Amino acid sequence: MKVQLGTMQTINAAHQIMCEAFKEYGKLEVPSSAITEPIEVLTENFKNGIENFAICLIEEGPIASVRFMEKTETLYFSRLAVLPAYRGKGIAKYMLQWLENYAKQLEKNKMECKVRMSLEGNIQLYQSIGFHLVEEGEVINPNGYAVRTGVMKKDFYEAK
Repeated sequence: MKVQLGTMQTINAAHQIMCEAFKEYGKLEVPSSAITEPIEVLTENFKNGIENFAICLIEEGPIASVRFMEKTETLYFSRLAVLPAYRGKGIAKYMLQWLENYAKQLEKNKMECKVRMSLEGNIQLYQSIGFHLVEEGEVINPNGYAVRTGVMKKDFYEAK
């Protein structure tokens, strides 16, 4: 298993993984906008340097992806997606560890993401690897619906 930065050659696979992995969130009271997000959003953000992505590969092919962007001291990630057939095998944690190492190479001090407060399993996953819920609120998703979310943050270096 290996994780690598995304390229124009792997952008379709990353988008397909996200759509497949987020399908289950179509049943939520406010469905995830990831399900209907056109590939052009990722493509344009990637081409314009706004957003990057990584993809996890095994012999059989790509099985997971994550999107991220650099902020001043933070690497912000979103749309962490693992194909349903590969869940429960530590792949999300593996991806996040890779992303943390990458963030440190970029000399970032922390990682951050937003998570739906209704997805307790996701919150627990992030907490299990050192993330803390630092803020709760509401955001308007790209489809125009209010979603209760939390900001989760992991600081790499303790304050002195």
